[in-house]
Amino acid sequence: MAQKTIVIYVDDLTSKESGEVSTHTFSLNGVNYEIDLSPESYDKLADALDPFIKAGRKTGRTKSVGTKARTRVASGVASAEEIRNWARSTGLEVSDRGRVPAAVREQYEAAH
Repeated sequence: MAQKTIVIYVDDLTSKESGEVSTHTFSLNGVNYEIDLSPESYDKLADALDPFIKAGRKTGRTKSVGTKARTRVASGVASAEEIRNWARSTGLEVSDRGRVPAAVREQYEAAH
């Protein structure tokens, strides 16, 4: 008997399925939190925290148990690296790190 397991990644903030979900960690009052967010939800988190980060003082980095943030990409959905390689091959400029701009991602999807 064959079994097929399908993993669906869901944004913890919106409860919506997303082709690309990343796990992010943050800490508040000595409590560490972990949340899975789509790029759009992560932008909301970053925008909300930005004034506090700018006003705060850095105390150093904490060591995380998993070392790196995990990026989950559903099968059939292009990874950020695949999109970057395609963008460069078509003459578009994209950074080596960070989020792929939505306009570039949309162009990739339209071309495929």
